[in-house]
Amino acid sequence: MRTLIVLLLLGVCATWVTGKPTQEKKDRVHHDKDLSDHKHDDSKDFQYDHEAFLGKEEAKTFDQLTPEESQERLGKIVDKIDKNKDGFITGEELKDWITHTQNRYIYENVNKHWADYDKNKDNNISWEEYKNTTYGYAPGEDEFYDVLDKEKYRKMMKRDERRFKQANKDGDLIATREEFTAFLHPEEFDYMQDIVVTETIEDIDKNGDGFVDVNEYIADMYTPDPDEPEPDWVKTERQQFADHRDLNKDGKLDRSEISHWIHPHDYDHADLEAKHLIYESDMDKDDKLTKREILDNWNMFVGSQATNYGEDLTRRHDEF
Repeated sequence: MRTLIVLLLLGVCATWVTGKPTQEKKDRVHHDKDLSDHKHDDSKDFQYDHEAFLGKEEAKTFDQLTPEESQERLGKIVDKIDKNKDGFITGEELKDWITHTQNRYIYENVNKHWADYDKNKDNNISWEEYKNTTYGYAPGEDEFYDVLDKEKYRKMMKRDERRFKQANKDGDLIATREEFTAFLHPEEFDYMQDIVVTETIEDIDKNGDGFVDVNEYIADMYTPDPDEPEPDWVKTERQQFADHRDLNKDGKLDRSEISHWIHPHDYDHADLEAKHLIYESDMDKDDKLTKREILDNWNMFVGSQATNYGEDLTRRHDEF
């Protein structure tokens, strides 16, 4: 049973458990996901829009379809995007869909391992189910009786329990799929950002003062070899700390500054892509799309190999 503890070390807490690489930069910042590996250049092809709208994996499926099949499937997707069934796709609905496609891999990963935790098959995961499966703990046992570093695992379990409670909105310690996803991937959920900041401080704050000073900040990314000169990138990071991380210039990062660091408020890629798709497809300029407007510009949304990408992707479907 104890072998299941590695699930915690390699999975759930892999991002947050302290473990500094040697001579290697570690990035704690939660950047917006790239919507596509392709450049956003509609003059050449629509591959960026294609992957942004469908998600990278689903885009591969559409690449094998004929134009007719692509349009038929696109129509079904449009029906899903139109949540209020009013016949129009708003910018917010389109943004939500794009965000959903980009997060799909997270939900698929959760679904893949769901049965490992949902022992009683009630389509929920209780804290007890998670704890017993992950730590091999059963009521009445001496906790971690066969583990050398008992205190380490107790702390890890308490940390997991705290995160589980934060993810569990109604406080019943029984997680729905959405709540369990927030537990496993807290960086993806706004209401979990506070716990992410807390865990980040716990990982980096070695002197226990509740702040992150420049040496702790650097130590989280870099461990020097004896007598090794400090690399240029480390010097740059020290300057970044002083110029851009330490906003109040007191020599250390508080919770607000750490949140600003690990959750930068960059522009919203999904929102920009939704606006772009509407701008390019909104024929009557009412700032929303009908199903017909989307299907008329189908190659921007779901272009396939059958369109020969380059040349054919620049033509409207009624030219085929």
